[in-house]
Amino acid sequence: MLKTFDLVLIGVMTATATVTYTIKHRAELKVEEVHRLEAEIKLEKDTIDLLKADWALQSQPNRLERLVKAYNEELKLQPTESTALVHAKELPMLKSEVPVPDVTEAKVSAKGATVASAKSATVVSAKGAQATAKAQPVPMPAPRGEAEDADQIETGSVEE
Repeated sequence: MLKTFDLVLIGVMTATATVTYTIKHRAELKVEEVHRLEAEIKLEKDTIDLLKADWALQSQPNRLERLVKAYNEELKLQPTESTALVHAKELPMLKSEVPVPDVTEAKVSAKGATVASAKSATVVSAKGAQATAKAQPVPMPAPRGEAEDADQIETGSVEE
């Protein structure tokens, strides 16, 4: 009986050692992967910093002015007029923000046989977005110059 118990304990110890070694090996592989990913992240950050520095050099006003003078014949660049600038609130809205037309408007505008085809086409296209169409107002661009001073120019991101 003692020999059988010893054999069982030896088997359990061997299985435990195997599981421990497997876990240790997997942990070492994960640590190596973490170090590799950290090195890749550092390389990407260094590349971004290098590209930012390069962009700062490339977009210097005196350099751009020299290039404009050198290639003026070929490019035929014109100065930007102040009326060509657009404020962020005057830009068109995104396609995802465009409201879906109401089904009742399609019925009123369609006549005769086209009423049925317009109704089915509008109902099919507006089924999923009908609830969101009623909640979204149609944004209109603000008139220029009324609420703002004409001499002021807003700068900043389009995503306000």
